[in-house]
Amino acid sequence: MASKSICILPHLHGSGGPSSFQTKLKSGLKKRGIQAHHDPSQEDTATILVIGGTHNLIDLFHARKRGVRIVQRLDGMNWLHKKTHTGLHHYLRSEWFNWNLATIRKRFAHHIVYQSKFSRDWWQTEYKSVRTTSNVIYNGVNLKTFNPQGSGMPPIDHFRLLVVENSFHGGYERGLFNALNFTNSLSKKLKKMIKLTVAGKVPKKIKGSISLNQLTSIRWMGLVPHKSIPELDRSAHLLFSADINAACPNSVIEALACGLPVVSYATGSLPELIDQDAGRVVPYGSNYWNLESPNTSALVKVSIEVLNNQSRFRKAARKRAETLFNVNQMVENYIKVLLK
Repeated sequence: MASKSICILPHLHGSGGPSSFQTKLKSGLKKRGIQAHHDPSQEDTATILVIGGTHNLIDLFHARKRGVRIVQRLDGMNWLHKKTHTGLHHYLRSEWFNWNLATIRKRFAHHIVYQSKFSRDWWQTEYKSVRTTSNVIYNGVNLKTFNPQGSGMPPIDHFRLLVVENSFHGGYERGLFNALNFTNSLSKKLKKMIKLTVAGKVPKKIKGSISLNQLTSIRWMGLVPHKSIPELDRSAHLLFSADINAACPNSVIEALACGLPVVSYATGSLPELIDQDAGRVVPYGSNYWNLESPNTSALVKVSIEVLNNQSRFRKAARKRAETLFNVNQMVENYIKVLLK
């Protein structure tokens, strides 16, 4: 089996979570002498790993007939287009992607890897269980690159709250609004000033409307290069995870690895990721599936606890990452599935 190769579909580029995962997995496979490529017709292919979905269903069909094992990696599914107006094109595209993911899961995959227990339960509820085997493998982070030591220190004269996402449009605006409302509420309870740093693409129209109603200072950083994230994480007191119903957000596990405590509402996978003083998650207080506004009071209370006990929470955050989110362990877990 050592001479067999792994085909990864689709061939991803960019700054998003799936692209980051593909890069880390290919690097890990290469270090272990396992060839990874993107050609499903390559003769020595033992397994095809489908990251989410792919247009190449015909290639999957022929590969399966040849006896090639197909493993699908699933996070969540598209749902925001059903709760807010994102345009007809985005709606149809989201529906097609859901169909594509579900079709591969039901008709092609020999094994499914879910990014979290939340992701598994969501798929099994929405699209029912399937007969294929499955397991949960959390995302991983390079614990040497993302660590508490290095450039970037939290300021002394004020508290810095950090939000890191890829973008805040296409329905993801609710998460940004939640961060802003939370920051405003928190600032009213603190003697020291709090400043919000937002890393990610934010439409100009949204920035303009926010600046008119914001009580606290905001630093808009735009899309930050991935290599700059460790320093950014180390320079904050708290990370607010803004993505609602996230399957296993890289921004969270990267923050934990840098010793940055995470606070947020208990949606998606966050309750299973953040534990043992690595941060705090609290009930949303309303129906987040309908993108309603949350109740900030409980989150403000626990955030003050974290701000007042930084040493304890920062150590626990790092410990949580070392225990659950080591990229080397992630790669080993995938190899067990891919070369079974």
